[in-house]
Amino acid sequence: MLRLAMSTKEETYERIGTPLEERGIELGYVSIEGDVVRLPFRTGTFDVGFVYPSRLSEGGVIDASLSVPWVNDRDVVSTSRNKAEVYARLADAGLPIPETRYVSNPADRDAVVDAAREIGFPLVVKPNSTTRGEGIVRVEDPDSLAGVLDYLNLIHEFPATDDRSYLIQEFLPGARDYRAMVLDGDVVGAVERQLPSSGRDAGRWKHNVHRGGEAVGVDLPERARQLARNAAGTLGIRYLGVDLLRTDDRWVVNETNARPTVDDAEKYDPGFYDRLAVLIRDVADE
Repeated sequence: MLRLAMSTKEETYERIGTPLEERGIELGYVSIEGDVVRLPFRTGTFDVGFVYPSRLSEGGVIDASLSVPWVNDRDVVSTSRNKAEVYARLADAGLPIPETRYVSNPADRDAVVDAAREIGFPLVVKPNSTTRGEGIVRVEDPDSLAGVLDYLNLIHEFPATDDRSYLIQEFLPGARDYRAMVLDGDVVGAVERQLPSSGRDAGRWKHNVHRGGEAVGVDLPERARQLARNAAGTLGIRYLGVDLLRTDDRWVVNETNARPTVDDAEKYDPGFYDRLAVLIRDVADE
């Protein structure tokens, strides 16, 4: 029985446990989040990890103890989390992304406002390295943008803030929000993230599941599937959630996630867990 170390005990752990055990892979939970641990940290014996911990400093401690290969290692998680790098690589490969400007903060205020005017209001301001929609705001006009920049400059006075950069990006009104799961170059499932009607009526626009959205299984058209495959291939990541936005005439890659939540089994192709088990065994044998 292959032993798989998991650094999360949220939905993914619960959902993949039984299917993987049926395929000869035993899960174990390894985390030091919120703990006080003696160094060197000692834990059980594992063959492979899935996926590198979200907090990279804690991941380093765990990784030093386990000394195992990871499905999506530190470099992969770091790349996917760096939105600007992802956008740059995808755009360089000719893949469609929202119109975006990268701001290496602190930057000249007038230059930021000029870039915003080029994109056009309303627009989106998003921290470069956050997940789950955290810190992302819609800005309606230059005065609102100035207030957001004041806030960003304020929090960045603290030297512990790691990535001070942020993005300004076109807002796509009415866009539909999808997550495609790519595994070894194929789309093996997809969901559309939808806000409940009460959220839409209240003027909300973020569809993230962690912010109240619902993930509904869908069959993506081939155009979207190819875009998701190309995104994962461009980044060289074997297991990746690719977030897509669709308007009437456009599909764009919005973000990627190298630590994607695994959804309910019915939202994936029938062979999903067989292929996931193969990937885990491949990485264990590296």
